[in-house]
Amino acid sequence: MSSNKPVLAVLTSGGDSPGMNAAIRSCTLAALQSGYKVIGFTHGYYGILQKKYIELHEHVVRDIIHCGGTILKSARCPEFKEDASQQQAAKNLEELNVQALIVIGGDGSFNGLIQLSRYYKGQVIGLPGTIDNDIDGTDYTIGFATAVETAIEAVDKIRDTADAFERIFIVEVMGRHSGFLALNVGIASGAEQIITFENFINPGKELKKIAEHISLCKKQRGMSSYLIVAAENLWPGGVYRLAEDLGNYANIKCTPCVLGYIQRGGNPLAKDRILATKLGVGAVRAIDNGKTMLMIAECNRDIKEVSLAIAVGHTKTVNKDLLQAQESVLDIAALAKQQVL
Repeated sequence: MSSNKPVLAVLTSGGDSPGMNAAIRSCTLAALQSGYKVIGFTHGYYGILQKKYIELHEHVVRDIIHCGGTILKSARCPEFKEDASQQQAAKNLEELNVQALIVIGGDGSFNGLIQLSRYYKGQVIGLPGTIDNDIDGTDYTIGFATAVETAIEAVDKIRDTADAFERIFIVEVMGRHSGFLALNVGIASGAEQIITFENFINPGKELKKIAEHISLCKKQRGMSSYLIVAAENLWPGGVYRLAEDLGNYANIKCTPCVLGYIQRGGNPLAKDRILATKLGVGAVRAIDNGKTMLMIAECNRDIKEVSLAIAVGHTKTVNKDLLQAQESVLDIAALAKQQVL
């Protein structure tokens, strides 16, 4: 790559999230102002391994802040877990004169960055981009707010149908192994039940709790709609199995609905666009200051620098106020029992 300017590279890795393009734009514009030549590797870590990239100029990123997805494309790269691939990536980065690398993604992407740093001596910075909001050290991740809003809009529509037919729906939301999406979506949509990692005991006890709550609500208000929001990867066999289990356990007929990938698409909300912009500028500022092995985060509205090792620690828990709110909502069962008695 013929250039006298230092090269800064950006890539998006793992699951896409609304706001990744806003982060690419922010990183690019801030880096150009700092005098870097900016390139974007395509298809995640595959781009480094295959030396596939595009040069990022102002006109390339000018009008992408409102777009969902990622102009750099994304991918999961199992090969990158191997030492040989990490060594090849480091070699390719050095040959391209890349002095700093910004990776936008989740914990898998950050773990790849940590492994790469064993062989690559340039600066590495992570930006938390995932709808799961499961990265430690930051209040929110890029894409979470939009995913919540997308899921709420879908659940509200499901509620309309549930009301029309007086049916029970079980809606599965994403989140991988985190309850942030399920709790936020469940509370905001007024779901009668929220099944998530933070309150799940075991299938047997959960079936009993759900069945009793449905029965009490039915006695209190007669036939009506009833929504259960469940986190993915929680109920053995998924929400289709949960619907089957409720039918077998208490002869309760439920309609399962998996929201799926719609939660990862769509134009980002203002909150995600602003967060991505602030984090991108923070990443370039950290690089200008000679820092490395960091994730740029937002905590209490302030931009912070967090060790990548801490970011992937999986110690982040949902806000206690959310759990209390969810528990208070479910106390309707006790109220129903009093009124029945």
